Amino acid sequence: MRIIVNGKKAAEETFRQSVYQARQQGHEVEVRATWEGGDVERLVQEAHAQGYNHCSKTLMIAGGDGSVQEVVSALMALPESQRPSLGILPMGTANDFATACGISWLPEQAITLAIEGEGQAIDVVQATQQGHAAPSYFINAATAGFGAQVTAETPIELKNLLGGAAYTLTGAVQALNFKPYRGVLESGDNSSEIEFIVGALCNGRQAGGGKVLAPNAKINDGLLDFVYLKAFTALELPMVLEEARAIGAGELVSGDFIVRKQVHWLEFASHEQIPTNHDGEPQYSHRCRYQIVPGAIKLKLPPECPTI
Repeated sequence: MRIIVNGKKAAEETFRQSVYQARQQGHEVEVRATWEGGDVERLVQEAHAQGYNHCSKTLMIAGGDGSVQEVVSALMALPESQRPSLGILPMGTANDFATACGISWLPEQAITLAIEGEGQAIDVVQATQQGHAAPSYFINAATAGFGAQVTAETPIELKNLLGGAAYTLTGAVQALNFKPYRGVLESGDNSSEIEFIVGALCNGRQAGGGKVLAPNAKINDGLLDFVYLKAFTALELPMVLEEARAIGAGELVSGDFIVRKQVHWLEFASHEQIPTNHDGEPQYSHRCRYQIVPGAIKLKLPPECPTI
């Protein structure tokens, strides 16, 4: 097995001791550390050229959600039959994807899982954006809309629903100075014009530092879980909060303002650039199409993984 570790984390003692312990148990464990941007892609290509070119081989990424996104993108550039299995050692701030999958944050346990665990075929999301020559890929969630920081004024119901990467909705609505994003949403046979404030498209279950956005999401079901908040007035805020409370309590799946659905693909087009975030990578585009690539990568998962 080869581990690609975020260079900032390579000197952590628990990580180093876990690698030494695995080696003492007779396992071949190689380590490569990143130094600068683009290193993950380069190190994946290097590993592929050096024999990590089949799912019987395991490439492990030690880092946060952004590092996981980088390695997934690099793996998707390889022919499907030549992709090694993927292991994850959560070493970031949030580690949302790994946490939802039940992968331990303890280096010893995560490394043991990557060595001894069984690779499970999981889905990857392909994002094709207008103005971008090549598609990009992510494994967990994409968010769209305004706001990047929860404030004390944000009602707890909306914090819980929309996550830690969330949104200063209360002040914006009360001041009536926010501008919702407008565009055409297409999915399957459905096409509709919408105005939304914030949305999330999920393959995994949680984002934004532990906030569950898609409680029913599976990473191997061939479906994307989509949720968005429609534009609303200050007078409608109590109804929005009640919907958020009911959805958070499991009493409601989808409402008039907070819409949830499962789709195989989704496309959104707008006259303005929409700010999005793909597993930590900021993006801007007038048009973007998201679709599932089923069973694209084999991931080492614990036996009782809740997301498969």
